[in-house]
Amino acid sequence: MRAIVPLLLAVSLPLAAAPLHSQFLPPDDLSLRQEAPTAQQLLQVTDYSVVVGAQRQSDQQPIPITASLQMRLKGKPLSKGATISQVLLTFDGEAGKSLKKPVYDDKTRTLSLNYPVSDYRVVMDLLRNETVYVQFLTYANGHVWADLHTGTVRTR
Repeated sequence: MRAIVPLLLAVSLPLAAAPLHSQFLPPDDLSLRQEAPTAQQLLQVTDYSVVVGAQRQSDQQPIPITASLQMRLKGKPLSKGATISQVLLTFDGEAGKSLKKPVYDDKTRTLSLNYPVSDYRVVMDLLRNETVYVQFLTYANGHVWADLHTGTVRTR
């Protein structure tokens, strides 16, 4: 029995070090997430709002008009030490183009994520039909990961 306890402890350590909801991470083909994350923000989404805006800056010639599509997600933090209170999704750009990296602001407790406009319908479908979680992980090597995901869903 004494020999089994250390073995069980050794086997369970990687599981204990893994962040909550780590089963939803994609394969780490580039070995960027080999170490445990230095921080995790995990939010269960309870409310959302959508803002479709347009602005015109009258002091510029010719007068450009810009439009934006944003979604604000609010919810309750789930991970230990999480302070996140909201997520601001900005939909701009096209699929395949470079987007701004995910950023978490401690002061406002806001995670800012950028997605191509083509992902808007997918996100809306998730919000309307499933329990949605937002996850943000930072690593000592400078790598950051952010995602929206559902829990495990049974097929009908």
